[in-house]
Amino acid sequence: MRRLLKAIGPGVITGAADDDPSGIATYSVAGAQFGTKLLWTALLTWPLMAAVQMMCARIGKVTGKGLAGNLTQRFPIWLVRTFIVALLVANTINIAADFAGMADAAQMLSGINSRLFVVGFALLISWATVHLRYQQIARVLKWLVLVLFAYPVTAFVVGADWGQVLRNTVVPSLPRTRDEWSMLVAILGTTISPYLFFWQASEEVEEEKAAGQVTLAERRGATLEELGLRKIDVGVGAFFSNMVMFFIILTTAITLNRHGITHIETSRQAAEALRPLAGKFAATLFTVGVVGVGFLAIPTLAGSTAYAFAETLGWHQGLDKKLKQARAFYALILFSTALGVGLNFAGMNPVKALYWTAVINGLLAPFLLVAILVVASDKKLMQGQPSSHLGRIVVAITTLAMFAAGVAMFVV
Repeated sequence: MRRLLKAIGPGVITGAADDDPSGIATYSVAGAQFGTKLLWTALLTWPLMAAVQMMCARIGKVTGKGLAGNLTQRFPIWLVRTFIVALLVANTINIAADFAGMADAAQMLSGINSRLFVVGFALLISWATVHLRYQQIARVLKWLVLVLFAYPVTAFVVGADWGQVLRNTVVPSLPRTRDEWSMLVAILGTTISPYLFFWQASEEVEEEKAAGQVTLAERRGATLEELGLRKIDVGVGAFFSNMVMFFIILTTAITLNRHGITHIETSRQAAEALRPLAGKFAATLFTVGVVGVGFLAIPTLAGSTAYAFAETLGWHQGLDKKLKQARAFYALILFSTALGVGLNFAGMNPVKALYWTAVINGLLAPFLLVAILVVASDKKLMQGQPSSHLGRIVVAITTLAMFAAGVAMFVV
């Protein structure tokens, strides 16, 4: 237990941020539309997500630099800039969708116009990101994940055909229609998301800075114990993330799909999945969950973009720095947050926006994974500590699976 508590850090935070409002919406739509048919994806994505995040963690810990900083050492600068601009676009849309989901849930509970909540949430998150240091933010983020336990509890309260659940979990049912392939791309995209790649690597650097390793030379290389602790951290984070994913799909399948609610358009419909547990407080519980993980995910989204640009363009960076020490870094965080707010005034449907954000991430991720594999396999860049052969094989399988799902979405 002491070893586990010592290990908890960026991996757990990243795993929790993975179940953001976009993830909750995507998994809810999957359960409502297809029942338990896609439960097997949770079993599949757990090792895939863990392998990808551990590879990103290793890159950050061994090289002492974030992911974008390493990409510039291995690829033409124009290609890296293309990656980070695509990341900015995807993350900004994701931020907008997360704000929409949070505000829609808050409006459902309070009756107050959702746009007021969008502005209020944006101001609060921006203030916290700029004025609180990384260690302060991390301590809060670790505990916000507890709100997601409502889904596993609800699944057991309602009861399910556990034989059928087991079959659908261990026996994959390959998609046959375009809608099913789109859903698979969305599930992969919201679970194995590009912004998490950059965030994981950058937060390894932040952890080392917080431990007193302020220069690049001090941060290079990692001991076997450090890498072992990070494997525990990432493994726990990935397990938690995919366990929540599994139970969101299962809960919505046995509460919504079973009763003919197969298309979710609003937060109120999604909240109905928690009614067997919370009764008339279902909307309250759902809102607390969505808003809680939104506060967890949006700084991660905006921060990952800022880290990527800062490492590529040579800006001063880090959530451990004050505003005047990293003006461009914080300016980009505030800019992407403001753009996300602006997109919310375009009249988007919150649930659809959250879902299609996941699809966009699913299409972008495999291209980045190819670049990550190249970096992680470079012995010189990785200070003689490249990722293991098994890790590279698993990430390569992940990359091929995501490419295949993306292609099938367009050709089926």
